[in-house]
Amino acid sequence: MRMLVVDDEIVSRKKMMRIINEFGVCEEVQTGKTALNMVKTALKEWKLYDLITLDVSMPDISGIEVLTTIREMEEGRGLDKEEQAKILMVTALSDMKTVKACVGKCDGYVIKPFNKEGMVDKFKKLGLLR
Repeated sequence: MRMLVVDDEIVSRKKMMRIINEFGVCEEVQTGKTALNMVKTALKEWKLYDLITLDVSMPDISGIEVLTTIREMEEGRGLDKEEQAKILMVTALSDMKTVKACVGKCDGYVIKPFNKEGMVDKFKKLGLLR
């Protein structure tokens, strides 16, 4: 499984990396702009991400904007729903209203603080693990 962790907060990013790294190849970035460049390259080279964890609140580009742009890029590449990355929005409780605005574009959300058991459960619900 190929995964991308997008979070400007280093502690959250490193924690997520530590939790999900055992499930496949995992890359990390701290900005939305970098994430979009990595997804663009992945689509161009046909090395698709299976999972992207995406922080809602980032300083350069909001997680919602990144999510919307990723979905547009995937559609532009001709990917069907099964080929698209599973995207989990990562948020604090105060961001839940924002996350609900993502319904239909993202595949779920993770509330900070998160843990391994919760992530494994999310992976199973998304069909990434058995």
